Amino acid sequence: MQNSIRYIAIDDNPIDLMILQEYSKQFPFFQFLGGFNTAHEGLESVKKNNPDLVFLDIEMPEKNGIEILKQIKGSVPIVVFITSHPEFALEGFELSAFDYILKPLTKERFTATANRLQEYWKMKQNAKEYQVRFEQQSLIIKEGHKQIKLQQNDIIYLEAMQDYTKVVTPQRNYLTLTSLTLFLEKMAADTFIRVHRSYAVAINKINEIHNDKLIVCNTTIPIGKTYRPIAAKFIK
Repeated sequence: MQNSIRYIAIDDNPIDLMILQEYSKQFPFFQFLGGFNTAHEGLESVKKNNPDLVFLDIEMPEKNGIEILKQIKGSVPIVVFITSHPEFALEGFELSAFDYILKPLTKERFTATANRLQEYWKMKQNAKEYQVRFEQQSLIIKEGHKQIKLQQNDIIYLEAMQDYTKVVTPQRNYLTLTSLTLFLEKMAADTFIRVHRSYAVAINKINEIHNDKLIVCNTTIPIGKTYRPIAAKFIK
């Protein structure tokens, strides 16, 4: 099993590359393969090294980050955008970017992404056979040769992670090869609400609601701008 996440970074700003590399040194599971100031050099490194992760800027000479992602999609498991341009976020997520970070990159924001990446990578290494079957008030998760039955009422929240959905319960987390959209279609009506492109929460587990975040069993969940009217409607 591969525990380290091998990554390259492509950004035409050398200072931003240096900051990213310094932050990544705080996390032993990251293995730095190289930082590149041009799309050409970065793409050559992707071909040569087959990284697990690419940190990618948007606005660059030669090719922008969206064009690069389209070119490497399918050959690189994870792409994270770090950019000054929020207007490309929707397109980035539609192309299955793992995360979209706005510059200036802060240590706190990078740490949040790094922790999600580590959890996703560990679970992905163990989740080759994870499948889920939905029943009326429960779901059955296949974990290797085991089958685990979860009551829907035990689920705190769901988090989209690439092609997987993480199921969070008080006891432990599970990764399933099922999209968040399908989860919401199959779960009992009016029990979960999608509050972000990446998150859906159990309505009865919400402790607090703010303008841009929810507190769910002591976990902070962001509310996406486009989901705020929906959240306000369903959460009293």
